Amino acid sequence: MAHVLNETSVLGPRLRALRLSRGLTLRELARRLDLSPSTISQIETGKLQPSVRTLYTLVSEFGVTVDAVLFDQAPPPPEPPSAAVSGSAATTGEPGLAVQRAAGRPSITLDSGVTWERLMFWADDDVEFMEAIYEPAGASGPDDALVNHSGHEFGLVLSGRLCVTVGSDEFCLEPGDSITFPSTTPHRLANGGTETARAIWVVRGRREGDAGYHASPVRRRAPASPLFDDPSTGAGDAVSDGDQP
Repeated sequence: MAHVLNETSVLGPRLRALRLSRGLTLRELARRLDLSPSTISQIETGKLQPSVRTLYTLVSEFGVTVDAVLFDQAPPPPEPPSAAVSGSAATTGEPGLAVQRAAGRPSITLDSGVTWERLMFWADDDVEFMEAIYEPAGASGPDDALVNHSGHEFGLVLSGRLCVTVGSDEFCLEPGDSITFPSTTPHRLANGGTETARAIWVVRGRREGDAGYHASPVRRRAPASPLFDDPSTGAGDAVSDGDQP
């Protein structure tokens, strides 16, 4: 694995700065998020790393993206692009040519055995593009708590076994399997195997009509593996709207 720049030590101070900038006390923030003041204090001082679920509650309350909180730093100097590419990017406002070297990839380790590595710095703050690493038994949150937020997610498993719960369905993905689903549907990710699971993960549109974070307990159906193995779903293994909760 290539060396990456770990951002874990600065997550707490960033969250504290966001809280103070919004004039919130520890007790008030704890009341809003149904967490203890002690838990938030330990997160802010770096004594405790938040789970994916807790992190989503915090960023939604502050009105920022996960990407902005995890990797709040200036992008590294880009490798010199051609004049034609530079000019095109400047006039369209879209992200231009950029190269992210593995040695300069920032990462952050969260609670419950989850690490996120940012794959690209670019101008579009509404796209989160990361490699998600789940250690054995690692999960985005407790077994009975799912999260939902604005946006749409896309995932591709590189290695290991990653089980993705979407609504009441669970799909256990093997290397090469991919999945996409609306982030507004309650969901949870967990390592379903005995080896480290790695996946490319993209969240698009988290800020579009963001109604905030929600935790939702759900009843699951039996897991399908790999991806959707119900032959009745047809071409592309798509699940119809009628199968959604």
